[in-house]
Amino acid sequence: MSETMKRWQLPSFGLKNLELAEAPVPGPGSNELLIRVAAVSLNYRDKLVVEGELLPDRPTMPFVPVSDMAGEVVATGADVSRFKVGDRVLGNFWTQWIDGEPPREMARHGLSLGGPLPGMLAEYVTLHEGVAVKAPASLTDEEASTLPVAALTAWSALIETGHLKAGQTVLVQGTGGVALFGLQFAQAFGARVIVTSQSTEKLGHAKALGAFGVIDTRANPDWSAAALDLTDGRGVDHVLELIGGDNISRSAAALASGGRIAQIGFMKGAEIVLSAVPMMLKRAIIQGISVGHRRAFEVMNRAIDEHGIKPVIDKVYAFEDARAAFDHLERGPFGKVVVRFKSEVES
Repeated sequence: MSETMKRWQLPSFGLKNLELAEAPVPGPGSNELLIRVAAVSLNYRDKLVVEGELLPDRPTMPFVPVSDMAGEVVATGADVSRFKVGDRVLGNFWTQWIDGEPPREMARHGLSLGGPLPGMLAEYVTLHEGVAVKAPASLTDEEASTLPVAALTAWSALIETGHLKAGQTVLVQGTGGVALFGLQFAQAFGARVIVTSQSTEKLGHAKALGAFGVIDTRANPDWSAAALDLTDGRGVDHVLELIGGDNISRSAAALASGGRIAQIGFMKGAEIVLSAVPMMLKRAIIQGISVGHRRAFEVMNRAIDEHGIKPVIDKVYAFEDARAAFDHLERGPFGKVVVRFKSEVES
C-alpha cells in the first residue's frame, strides 16, 4: 500500500474550488477501520455542503466532502472486534446515532459524515468500527454506495417510523434517489406507489419500475386532484415530501384520513406553508425525516438482500471526473449519481 493517496478537497466553499490533492494515507486508531474506498454516491446534501449553504458551523479546511461510501476494510486497529480485513462496509451517516432516541447534537447536524466530519471522497478513509455497517452481499460496490443517505432516509420514512402496511398507497415526489428507493421499498412491502415529476420521460421510467400511477406536475400543477383521482377520492397514506415550500399544501390535500407526510427535502424552499384545517380534519401527521440510525441501516440492508432490491443508478463517473458528477447532480438525475474509484488491480 502506498503511503500517499488522492482525495478531493475544498480549501474554501464552492464547487469551483474543489481540487484533487495528495495526502498521507491515514492510520487506524485502536477502534478504527482503514477502508479502501471503492465508490461514493452523491446526494443533494453534498451539493449544499460544498457550496457552503447547509452547515451552521464551518468545518476544518481543507475539507473532504461527500457522505456516502462503500469500501473494503484493509487494516484494523488493535481493539477492533466488529469487522475484519476484507469485509465490505458502508458508513453510518449519523455517527453517534446507533439506536433509540437521537443525540441532541443532531439538532445542529451532529457529527455526520461529509459535514461537519470529513467526508468520503478520498481513496482511503478511517471510521470507528461502531460507525460501519456491512454492505448487502447482493449489491456491487457502486450499488451499495447509494444506500447510507438516500436509501436509509426512504426506509426511515416508510418502514422505521411510517410502519408501512401492504395495500397502502405511497406518493413520492420526483425521481431522485430518495424517491426511487421509496418506490422500491413500498413495492417490496406490498404497497402501491404514485410518482410525481415534471419530466414525462422520467415518469415513463418510473412506470417501468412498477409505479401504480404517475402525475406530470408540469401539466397538473395542482397535482393533489390527480392523486385523489388515482385513489378514487380516498387519498394517499404516505407522502415523501421532497420539494418543500408551498408544495406541502398539495401533499396535505392529497392525504387520506390518518395519512402522514414525511418532510424530507426542501428543493423549492426551506420554509413550508400549509393550512392547518386539512391537517386537523384528516388527523394527519407531519414528521421530519433526516436519514436514520445504525440499527435501521442494518435491518434495511438485510431486507435489500432478501427482496433482491437493486438501486437505480443514472450514471457512474470515474474518480477523476468528480466535478462532472456534481454537475450531473445539479441537472437532476433519475436515481443516483456514483463516483467509482479504481481498485488496486486496475491501477
